[in-house]
Amino acid sequence: MSWLLSFNPWVVLVVAGLFEVMWASGVKYVGVQRPLISLGVALALAASMVGLWAATQKLPVGTAYAVWTGIGAVGAAVVGIVVYGEPATAVRAVCILLIVAGIVGLKLFSGAH
Repeated sequence: MSWLLSFNPWVVLVVAGLFEVMWASGVKYVGVQRPLISLGVALALAASMVGLWAATQKLPVGTAYAVWTGIGAVGAAVVGIVVYGEPATAVRAVCILLIVAGIVGLKLFSGAH
């Protein structure tokens, strides 16, 4: 997996965050009766972890972890609203925007590439 280290660590981190959204959004459907969904969730989880590992080889671990979990949290919240019909309140939207602001701030002020 050393080939992964040749990519821009921020790109790798964003892709890992998208895999984080995939497994977090699908985990509610995991079970013996749904083996393909369970396999997909497991593969997305593994891809997410590998991407986080690769990103932390070049970025500060605290920054990478915060951005990774932030992408996962925002993405899962948006999937919950759009796909699963979860509440889309103004307060929830503001909280999601605050997480996005934190992710952008970490990118801009982390001192890494």
